[in-house]
Amino acid sequence: MKILVAVDFSTALQSVVDEARKLGGALNATMWLLHVTEPNPELAGFQVASKEVRDYVARKFHQEHKQLQDIAAGLRNAGLDCSAHLVQGLTVETILDEAGKFGADTIMVGSHGKGAVTRLLVGSTSEGLLKRSPLPVIVVPTHGRS
Repeated sequence: MKILVAVDFSTALQSVVDEARKLGGALNATMWLLHVTEPNPELAGFQVASKEVRDYVARKFHQEHKQLQDIAAGLRNAGLDCSAHLVQGLTVETILDEAGKFGADTIMVGSHGKGAVTRLLVGSTSEGLLKRSPLPVIVVPTHGRS
């Protein structure tokens, strides 16, 4: 079994990682831990006005990469076959593209349980994946968990 585990660095992170650890261990799965970060503004066609903004984006990218690598190392220490990948792009599209590249059998993602207004304004990654994925999608409910 090959599982792509898409994570963000919200309060949902630990719940998704815990469920991935359980499922990955039970199925002796190969797992790819994926975080999709915002596209670089310059690559998206916007001019960045200051060096400070570029430096901030670079620091954030480096911090997210380190955090993702640490989580994958913890899963490997628990005996799981796991690698970490940080990719810039549009979230749903990038998750689907990466799942195809990895040859994933399923995608795991968390659901924040956001309200209707938030979903209307910014969308929902889990809903987007459920609508567009040719693969099974495992949605981990994370709202109401500590």
